[in-house]
Amino acid sequence: MSKVYLVGAGPGDPDLITVKGLKAIQKSDVILYDRLINEELLSHAPEHAELIYCGKGPKQHSLTQDKINNLLCTFSSQGKVVTRLKGGDPFIFGRGGEEAEVLVQRETPFEIVPGITSGSAAPAYAGIPLTHRNYSSSVAFVSGVTKSGEELDKYWEHLAKGVDTLCVYMGVKNLPDICNQLIRHGRNPSTPIALVHWGTTDSQQTITGTLETIVENSCNIKNPSMIIIGEVVQLREKLQWFEQLNIKGETKKHANVG
Repeated sequence: MSKVYLVGAGPGDPDLITVKGLKAIQKSDVILYDRLINEELLSHAPEHAELIYCGKGPKQHSLTQDKINNLLCTFSSQGKVVTRLKGGDPFIFGRGGEEAEVLVQRETPFEIVPGITSGSAAPAYAGIPLTHRNYSSSVAFVSGVTKSGEELDKYWEHLAKGVDTLCVYMGVKNLPDICNQLIRHGRNPSTPIALVHWGTTDSQQTITGTLETIVENSCNIKNPSMIIIGEVVQLREKLQWFEQLNIKGETKKHANVG
């Protein structure tokens, strides 16, 4: 029976995909996969499965979103099982909501398979708890690509004063502006901040600092990276564990860096 599965592949460590997500891959006739998934997961696809790369990099899209939407519906109409394999979680900055809307409009059967998002996984692998009774009782997942407009000051003021821990996706390019805006709208310049590059993989690299020092300290960090802002970052000093496994040679969690 034809169906489209919108599957979260997780943050990079292939062991972090859900059982349901893995089952969707194993029964697929077609897999449309994104740039940041671990390609090791594709080895679980049937031999007959057609694999289609749909990666999107900064200002570089292999396929337009409209083309991806059309392929999902077209393959399903041919009686095929289709998996749309996305990094992290399909409904957290993954355009899964947009694709699901199209599937509904075209009366295409589908299921959503949540995945572990990098916003929670990267900090965990870096030894940074997003909540802690002594440091943080609120978390916000936000995009580092902000829109201009009359409500911009209210937006930044809310982030600066209304949330204990911020997890910023796609924010490396705009890091100087993010730090400046938070400080300007009331966040303490000494607030701890961390950048986790290629989180959950053996290429993971973590840089820490404060809102006023991190830009200078992290000039060599590129995307994909998660930005974590808040007092919980200071716990990394004693809770970091993943780097210790890497030092001992106990991890082999490669990510696709294509």
